[in-house]
Amino acid sequence: MTTSRRSGRRTWHPAALATVTALALVAPPAPAQAASYASDQDKPDLTTLLVGYGELWRSTSAKKLKGKVRDASQLAWNDRMASWINQHATPAQQFRALQDAEYLNADRSGYDQSLTISDSLGKRLGKLYVQGRINGKLPLTSKLLNTADGLVGDYLTTGSAKTKFSYPRPFLPTKSSTKPVSGDSSSCAPSAINATSLAKVRKGKSWTDSKGNLEITRVPAAVDTTKAFATTNVRLDAGYGGSLCTSGSFPSGHTRAAYAVGLTLATLLPELAPSILARASEAANNRIVLGVHYPLDVIGGRIAGQAAVAARWSDKSFRDKVLTPTRKELVNYLESACGATLAKCMANDDAYRNNPYNGAEPPRGSSQVVAGRATALAVYTERLGYGFTATQKRGRAASVPSGAENLLRTAFPTLTSAQRTQVLAQTEIDSGHALDTTELHRKKKGPGSWQRLNLAAAMSASVKVSTKGKVTVISVGGAPTVVKG
Repeated sequence: MTTSRRSGRRTWHPAALATVTALALVAPPAPAQAASYASDQDKPDLTTLLVGYGELWRSTSAKKLKGKVRDASQLAWNDRMASWINQHATPAQQFRALQDAEYLNADRSGYDQSLTISDSLGKRLGKLYVQGRINGKLPLTSKLLNTADGLVGDYLTTGSAKTKFSYPRPFLPTKSSTKPVSGDSSSCAPSAINATSLAKVRKGKSWTDSKGNLEITRVPAAVDTTKAFATTNVRLDAGYGGSLCTSGSFPSGHTRAAYAVGLTLATLLPELAPSILARASEAANNRIVLGVHYPLDVIGGRIAGQAAVAARWSDKSFRDKVLTPTRKELVNYLESACGATLAKCMANDDAYRNNPYNGAEPPRGSSQVVAGRATALAVYTERLGYGFTATQKRGRAASVPSGAENLLRTAFPTLTSAQRTQVLAQTEIDSGHALDTTELHRKKKGPGSWQRLNLAAAMSASVKVSTKGKVTVISVGGAPTVVKG
């Protein structure tokens, strides 16, 4: 038996078929005496950042995943979208979801999201990136991004927040009398763990069955024989019948990892930011595809991932000693392996593409087909809100959390921190979404809103700077550009 990262904590499952050799190269052992940075201790407080969830649900029993519904309409939409995405994902998307579910095992076998999102770089650059990771030519990149002990990939976990909020998973039956699933752990028996607290929210809904259970189909385990991310076959399993069933659904730990890895990669390669971030949002959305999370869970996981990466970029010592050298390593390697400048390699590459529902459109949404930079930005933006109606006042002034401006350092190196904040403010989505902390921040009772940030837009903005230093965003969706006024 080996350990893997599941749900923000370590659990046991049958070992993957991959060998130790390949992944030992992907993520080299850390040095005996690791450097210490201020951000190692000064980590974001997720219960504070995600305080808005308490307006929708209040836990009353962490061990039993029981609680009180505070906003039935929002939780009903959460259910509806979770069921629709799970029921409409293509077989190809289900397989990608299983791949994105993988964490490196304790023995370094298998692979993780820092490798599976490689197609966001482009067809050729993505393959070169994976080769560099597996062949040990990107040691700094591996040390930063891997999810076993990566300096960003494993920087912040969601276990405590899951315990605090204790929301039942989508695949758990609403009825405690539901027949147990063969092969599941005894701790997953519906009589022991269920979603009875959501019975009234689900009663009579078209996305539930005759017993009031949410319509969720489990994706069967599979074996990845593609060798796209490892040199051997790898067994893939969503882990429904293990300790996943007893851990809280909100926020999504896999989503936190996807955004920690994806956003960091986007800051290292800002030229490809919209595609990388759209792929990170796909990895997050794949948790819903598997039926193990809801949209609100992935929104919460995105908030956690953004705050984690911002904390690292706001730490000057970490920025200078880790992030900057890693960006140099990655760019130099890709240009050398590709045989041209990064700009030329990008221009001649096939961009990241995705069609998760074979053209079908979810309620209040689009088909989420990614076919280039512009559509990548559109899909990323849509997944910031998942069609939820406003829970608070719309039209509030921008609310940019402290430290978020440092996420734009590589995209806009000539701008000041105040000017980067202006870019974030002008590209934010509207106020009022669930988990938005604009109102609390306005009343000086909470942090700025991580929910409203649209980093794919901000990192692809063309901005004009006046003679007095005021920044105006002209357009989004291209290469980050600064035009003098």
